[in-house]
Amino acid sequence: MPGPGPTIADIARAAEVSTATVSHALGGTGRVGESTRRRVREVAAALGYSARRGPRTRTLGLAVTTYAGSAWNYVEIAYFSRLLTAATAAAHARGYALTVLPADRGAEPLWHTLAVDGMLLLDSPAGDPVLRALRARGLPVVFDGRPPDPRPGDVWVDNDHEATTREVLDHLAASGARRIALHSAYGREHYTQAVTSAHARWCAERGTAPMVVPFDPEDGAGHAFDAVFATPGGERPDAVYCVYDPGGRQVLAAAARHGLRIPRDLRLVCASEDPSYAAGEPAVSTVTLRPEVIGESAVDSLVALLESPQGAPPGQRTVPAALAVRTSSLAVRTSARRGSV
Repeated sequence: MPGPGPTIADIARAAEVSTATVSHALGGTGRVGESTRRRVREVAAALGYSARRGPRTRTLGLAVTTYAGSAWNYVEIAYFSRLLTAATAAAHARGYALTVLPADRGAEPLWHTLAVDGMLLLDSPAGDPVLRALRARGLPVVFDGRPPDPRPGDVWVDNDHEATTREVLDHLAASGARRIALHSAYGREHYTQAVTSAHARWCAERGTAPMVVPFDPEDGAGHAFDAVFATPGGERPDAVYCVYDPGGRQVLAAAARHGLRIPRDLRLVCASEDPSYAAGEPAVSTVTLRPEVIGESAVDSLVALLESPQGAPPGQRTVPAALAVRTSSLAVRTSARRGSV
């Protein structure tokens, strides 16, 4: 049987620093100089240190912690499903197993004992108890989405949500929209906050008040839109950008109920990886956040932290999103508005 592996005390002796310095350097806490932090991590890697105080398991963990503690099945969401498939393939290709944790384990002591070498955290919110437990153990962590309070050594993979939001809003404006609502304001993760803030800035630059319709995953009929769709004249939105995957279907249901034709009366773009949007009538314009690329990049970064003396350089790896324009957001010809084909 293998021995227990090196401890923090072993690393401290080898690096000629205190055990407190080792804990801060590995956990990204405290005031540790960058050269000292790098030397401690190099010594730890050379000794084969794992924060679980044992031999490497060659296992990576993955958790979605946006709503940790709630029993929701994130695998049903196309974004997470596609990212998980890509991350699993990437981990296997590099000789690691990937353990995917259910969402309702956030409050359990599991995170203090989970036998993994490092973790991928998706949509980690402010005050994330899972992240707090992992940092206390000194486990390497790579984030999908910017962490709420990034530390100097943190690594994350994300899109440029400011640029993507502006691209969508500019596209809708160019197709004739003048009052663009955002279907958002549900999650506490960086993605929601970044898109909502970008929408507000875009509206302010044009002298219009931002309109945000609250998203509810249980609102399949889109009743959140009843009040704004019933508003007469120019106050009614003539376009909607949905931040979450189910939002597009909710808008379609609400528009049908209110007799709004898409795209003639209402233009629509939805951030989604669901291929059914392209096959519908009308075909819905979507934004892909490219979860396969994000998943593979996150695994690459985590493996680099585990295996390379230098590790992955800190900061963001940016994966460009892509807008697929379809019928739902196209400009309507003047002749079509008058009722002719």
